[in-house]
Amino acid sequence: MNPVIRVFKGADLLAHSAALRAVYLDAFSGPPWNEGEEKAVEFTKRLTLDVRRPGFTAALALAGEEALGFATAWTTPNPLPTDRCYPQAAAGLGPDRGVDWLCGAREVDELAVRGDTRGTGLAAELLRAVTADAPEGRSWLLTSVRSGRAMSFYRRHGWTQATHPSPDGTGIVVFLSPRHPARSLAAPPLTRASSPASKRPAAPPGTAPPAG
Repeated sequence: MNPVIRVFKGADLLAHSAALRAVYLDAFSGPPWNEGEEKAVEFTKRLTLDVRRPGFTAALALAGEEALGFATAWTTPNPLPTDRCYPQAAAGLGPDRGVDWLCGAREVDELAVRGDTRGTGLAAELLRAVTADAPEGRSWLLTSVRSGRAMSFYRRHGWTQATHPSPDGTGIVVFLSPRHPARSLAAPPLTRASSPASKRPAAPPGTAPPAG
């Protein structure tokens, strides 16, 4: 049976809380997230507050009565909040761009699919469904640099990486949606040719270049 994607705009999503918890646990129990039942329960409790946020939108993939995946999103408030990971996002973009690019945009909070649906295109369908009516096409999200799978997924579907923490670290990454008007302004990642280490003086003739 092909899944049907339903879009929700408020508390009617809570009727599916048990199914959402099961999908969350399936999606995030493995590395690099390693989240267990306790985190899945926290998510469903948090959802009772999230559905009240301005602009709340969710997409739920159902095969009959069985949930296969979901996405949740809402409108980022202005001023930019100072809890959760917002300070890290603002630090990566700079305070002005943090406000201009993120506030008032559709913020994708969670995107999760069951492991047995990966590679079917379902996650991409959910992402499109939850951002389709974003104001002026402005959507954004955060993910962790630890998840190469997530980073590759968003790039492959036209999202633009706007912050560039060390790929060997544990930082978070801001992605802008394909229709976000600021996506062309996002700074590209540093390359070896443009990094400070590559701009060392040339070695004098007849000597070896500096190590490293």
